[in-house]
Amino acid sequence: MSKNKKIRWGIIGCGDVTERKSGPAYRQTDGFELVAVMRRDLAKAQDYADRHGVPMATDRAEDLLADTEIDAIYIATPPDSHMAYALQVAEAGKICCIEKPLTPTLAEGEKIIEAFADKDLPLFVAYYRRYLPRFLKVKTFLDEGRIGTVRHLQWTYCCPDKTGAAYDWRYDKKIAPGGLFDDLASHGLDLFGFLLGEFTEVKGIGFNQQAAYTAMDAVTACWTHSGGVTGMGTWNFGSALYSDKVEVHGDKGCMTFSVFAHRPVCLRTPEREEVYHIPHPDPVQKYHVQAMSDQLFRGVPHASTGQTALHTAWVMDRILFGDSNCRPRSPDVATS
Repeated sequence: MSKNKKIRWGIIGCGDVTERKSGPAYRQTDGFELVAVMRRDLAKAQDYADRHGVPMATDRAEDLLADTEIDAIYIATPPDSHMAYALQVAEAGKICCIEKPLTPTLAEGEKIIEAFADKDLPLFVAYYRRYLPRFLKVKTFLDEGRIGTVRHLQWTYCCPDKTGAAYDWRYDKKIAPGGLFDDLASHGLDLFGFLLGEFTEVKGIGFNQQAAYTAMDAVTACWTHSGGVTGMGTWNFGSALYSDKVEVHGDKGCMTFSVFAHRPVCLRTPEREEVYHIPHPDPVQKYHVQAMSDQLFRGVPHASTGQTALHTAWVMDRILFGDSNCRPRSPDVATS
């Protein structure tokens, strides 16, 4: 791609996630321009455009897909619409980034990957924790052997029931079968694959414990990574207290950190303890979006592609639904 060309982006679904986490990153990244936004409520789309200085607002995704002045689309809608929009983006011949999780089901994710591969189009997925400095530091410590050979990872995530009167797609099993697990655990599982290598065996149990909504609210799982590291996870969305703790045990020490909570990275060995406070950038997707520019303009492979996200989708599918005829796809960061 020409180094002098600006890539003009449109957003389908300019909701909450695009206000601070992602939308500003597309406007601030060299070589990118945010030129159009779509939301089914035209007044809200126009309000977003006015506040963020975006030239075009519409309530029709077709307007963005048909516009030859738009080169790329960021799909930021709930996951049940990801496949339909993504297939249209591929058919329109545009670059695409999809919010996580890729899709509610593995089969839908497979169709998206195939569509973009057939068109030889770049496809990214917004698992932006792969680019946050805090987790890159964790990866550096692991790669340097600071806790020795890694043996086991365990993540516990529990929080109080947050359902309210307003509808929330994350509690609707038709959109998110795993409930908050789909939205939140996907971030951590994708991160663990990035840190420790692809998953090889995965087993899990998920069910509705509280009967407060239709989606699952209690999930537990165990797995192995390609290097032989074992893993366990527990997610409960009806506990009294909040907990977000990852422990990585090695034969020389232990490292702890949180996936979502703003807590430090701690290294402990029999001899010493080290604590690292590493803040997130603002906007939080800054480095993820910059890395998309690096791939598109300079050929530097992005760490979160359709293929890596499909592998994460396979992991989640195994945890929630058990045996499947599908097998994991080996992530290849050099493949769009």
